[in-house]
Amino acid sequence: MPMEILLFGLLAVLVVFMFVNGRRRQKQMKAEQEEKAAKTVPGVKVLLQGGIYGTIVAYDHDDLDSPALVEIAPGTVIEVHSQAILRIVEPKDLTDGVEVVDGEAPVVVEETPVVDETPAVETPEETRRRLERDADDK
Repeated sequence: MPMEILLFGLLAVLVVFMFVNGRRRQKQMKAEQEEKAAKTVPGVKVLLQGGIYGTIVAYDHDDLDSPALVEIAPGTVIEVHSQAILRIVEPKDLTDGVEVVDGEAPVVVEETPVVDETPAVETPEETRRRLERDADDK
């Protein structure tokens, strides 16, 4: 009998914990959604659920069923559901690339330029010419 009471008490504690934790998470998600909605204004860069980056052209905070207009390329505007906006793309912090050593003045760290080592894609005409040159060399 005492074991049953202990198990019942443990079950009650777990149910209360799940309820409290669920409510807290729900409040946190609602606050995040409200913050995202407040930041979603025309001209801001966004990341869509499909991994596409774009700029908001039009967005209605009140009517979430109306599509948001997102410019993904100059002159190319698409309509997406408001829930397709994953997050607002924030500009990088001004502290990126700056190092502070022992309270001294900040030192700007130079980044090494990235060299694109991907080979250029040949057009069919260039491929034909290269093959002709290779055949002539033999």
